[in-house]
Amino acid sequence: MKKSILALAILVSLFTSSLMAQSKRVNASAGRAEYIEVEKNVKLHITDIGEGQPIVLIHGWPLNDEMYQYQYQYLSRKGFRVIGITLRGFGKSDKPYGKYDFDVFSDDIKVVLEKLNIQNAVLGGFSMGGAVVLHYVSKYDAAHVSKLALFGAAAPSWKQRDGSPHGISEADANGLITQTLTAREDLIAGLGSAFVAKEGNISKNVERWLEKMNLEASPYAVTESISALKDLDLRPELSRIKIPTAIFQGTQDKLCPFPFAEELNKGIKDSYLVRFENSGHALFVEEAEKFNTELEKFALK
Repeated sequence: MKKSILALAILVSLFTSSLMAQSKRVNASAGRAEYIEVEKNVKLHITDIGEGQPIVLIHGWPLNDEMYQYQYQYLSRKGFRVIGITLRGFGKSDKPYGKYDFDVFSDDIKVVLEKLNIQNAVLGGFSMGGAVVLHYVSKYDAAHVSKLALFGAAAPSWKQRDGSPHGISEADANGLITQTLTAREDLIAGLGSAFVAKEGNISKNVERWLEKMNLEASPYAVTESISALKDLDLRPELSRIKIPTAIFQGTQDKLCPFPFAEELNKGIKDSYLVRFENSGHALFVEEAEKFNTELEKFALK
């Protein structure tokens, strides 16, 4: 009888010790959400790593926040909190039927920054994302943001217009939109050669990584967002940008030509231009080291 009682006591002790050990476990996660709801039934995918001064990054068309993996790795280890937001319709974010214009994208960013309680952020955007962040700062008077960074931005006017002759022609823009409706895979595969300054600037593995990302976007969102970009003219909004602005531009960019950056630099009062002499449109991977250090330098100013 005594042996049975002893055995039972040992079992109870072991079970209690196990429970106590479990209760003492410290969570490995920092508790940050990977998805944030911006409206009913619409959640955006968020990458949120590091501690310190926030840097918020918006991807280009038709990529997603994964494009900034080398920026996350570098900047989070340099004392920054780096947040990538995937716009609705792209990557791992929800892909609802509805509007995909620059008001919607800006509204979504505002909700994310409010829910994360972000203040005094550096807000950066690449390509179409550059147009998104410009419109956000103009529309919301730089709410939550103290600095703006534009990377190969499809702005102030992606399409050729009177007084802005350097963009894509109306006919070519319409042709590209038609391709999104009829030959999306071929269009995305063909972006690779136009994306870089010259063949070999990025490896075949990086090319495949970018192509895979592009194919994760909703076909509907791809068409609707590029159609909205065609109709967008941000030139009247440039004078409303009152925060320090860095403009990163590849001198050999075939998709958003260098004069775009010069026009932005001229139109945004407190701005400066960083030339990437060995880059085309993919400056964030073609000259990743320079990209990262220049962004760090701008954030610390």
